[in-house]
Amino acid sequence: MTIVYETMYILRPDLGDEQVEQAVSRYQNLLTEQGAQNLEIQNRGKRRLAYEINRHRDGIYIQFNYTAPTGAIAPLERAMRLSEEVIRYMTTKQEVREEKPETEAVTA
Repeated sequence: MTIVYETMYILRPDLGDEQVEQAVSRYQNLLTEQGAQNLEIQNRGKRRLAYEINRHRDGIYIQFNYTAPTGAIAPLERAMRLSEEVIRYMTTKQEVREEKPETEAVTA
């Protein structure tokens, strides 16, 4: 069963553009290897954090929207947890309502 997910993660602000691209492509490849599809990537850019995290006041926000099987999230979050580049990450399940065809009751 595939589910729609959104993963938002924050990279260290001192990374260069090339390092950010490498990190994004690394996590993108990890997801596609796990069977993720319809991957949309949005680089939200450098923003001020609400509070200081590991002595960083800013962070580079990246957002992934994708459909994936249920087992694809654990390897991604494990890689982010072990990475020195990622300050914070969060994955949420998106609620997708499927349109059901309406059946009209026929009364005779």
